[in-house]
Amino acid sequence: MIEAHLTVDRDFEIGPLDRRLFGVFVEHLGRCVYTGIYEPDHPTADADGFRQDVAGLTRELGATLVRYPGGNFMSGYDWEDGVGPHDQRPTRLDLAWFSTETNQVGTNEFMSWCKQQGMEPMFGVNLGTRGADEARQYLEYCNHPGGTTRSELRRSHGVDAPHAIKLWCLGNEMDGPWQICRKTPDEYGRLALETGKLMKMVDASIELAACGSSAYDMPSYGVWEDRVLEHCFEVVDYLSLHSYFVKPPNDPSTASFFAQIESNARYIEATVAVVDAVAARRHSAKRIMLSFDEWNVWYRARHGEHMKQEGWPQAPSLLEEVYNVEDALLIGGMLTMMINHADRVKVACLAQLVNVIGPIMTAPGGPAWRQTIFHPFALTARHAHGMVLRAVIRSPGWTDAKQGELPYLCASVVHEAASGKTAIFLLNRNLEQEMALTVNLRGLGGEQRLIEAQQLQHADLQACNTEAEPDKVRPAPLAGIVIEGETLRVRLQAASWNVIVTKAIASS
Repeated sequence: MIEAHLTVDRDFEIGPLDRRLFGVFVEHLGRCVYTGIYEPDHPTADADGFRQDVAGLTRELGATLVRYPGGNFMSGYDWEDGVGPHDQRPTRLDLAWFSTETNQVGTNEFMSWCKQQGMEPMFGVNLGTRGADEARQYLEYCNHPGGTTRSELRRSHGVDAPHAIKLWCLGNEMDGPWQICRKTPDEYGRLALETGKLMKMVDASIELAACGSSAYDMPSYGVWEDRVLEHCFEVVDYLSLHSYFVKPPNDPSTASFFAQIESNARYIEATVAVVDAVAARRHSAKRIMLSFDEWNVWYRARHGEHMKQEGWPQAPSLLEEVYNVEDALLIGGMLTMMINHADRVKVACLAQLVNVIGPIMTAPGGPAWRQTIFHPFALTARHAHGMVLRAVIRSPGWTDAKQGELPYLCASVVHEAASGKTAIFLLNRNLEQEMALTVNLRGLGGEQRLIEAQQLQHADLQACNTEAEPDKVRPAPLAGIVIEGETLRVRLQAASWNVIVTKAIASS
């Protein structure tokens, strides 16, 4: 048994939690769209062809925002291909994923699905093969009420009211050698500036996210962010970050895997330093916020830079990662870390939603089920509302070769003043020992009462959910919690992710 302490105080805030932190990502890649969210012949399909079993799981997941249509797909996408009568839509070669794209799902179908799910859209424009003019025309098609060529085209397609899409990505991973029409930072920065200017002329209410470097370990990282923002600082609102957790062959240990949570914390903090340095040079009070719009575990189904298949197949099985308990624990820890950076991370998208490195899996014509990583995301999305409080942790730990001294305990605390509820998210990274944890909740309105407590833990860290065993790994009640006034005590099992929700009882 190890001992740890966690202290928070109502007066020590990090910032309000933006609910867009619980976004997901749907790209025209593999089976994410076709036989993922959309399968007209499926027994659960609605009149528009969308699988209602997947729709139900998406709502259960609690996703608040969805990024679309890519990803790498975005850099070769002609938005006009995906609107209008289905029998008149062209079939194209998708050079990003060496597949054939039928365009049966496009802007209006996707927006109909998005509204059905109650999710905010985050759309992207193609700054690979196309540019500023196509972007402003796409925005006009989507957001202008009527009376112009592009807005009337939308209305002729049966969508009278504008989609009112507020959040837009200016391209995707434009520094990546794999990207269609890769750019230098100055080329991209200038293009992002001029595209952003045109788009905000069409609709001044939109928010724009510029591409950061494709990963923290890219050779272009840092210099890319600085040069890009030197051009487009005034017109953009967010800078994107992308991160995928891997197990390198030279150190595949679980402890090293879990240490990547701190690596991503440093990624955020380093990026904030770069973007604020640009602001300082410009003597600007403006603060660019961060959009962590691609993140997940991805290494088993990652074979080379492209999963090229022969014959240009339609919706092939690509990047279908099967997640285990170890992955779910890391995802839970990553969520605590992002919550603790709520002052600057305002948008995040788990990549992706279905089949392609997704929390949901489907069988064509068959069932859909929850992967292990579904559960920490769903529980966090359900309970994290309000103000993020600064969590002070005292915990034993270990020494990681790359990250140095690390505590076994990862934690975040979110307090909702209106309801009096406090959500505590906890990861015990010790793989062998239980943790006796004392939590001091100061100034939260009186004695605390337990509302809910759940844990995600399994004796086998390699256990997975499958079509045959869809609930092998699932949350279970967390028992043994003792509350005395504002002090909470609990034992966390080894290698476990936990959520505890309390509510203040006002003293009489």
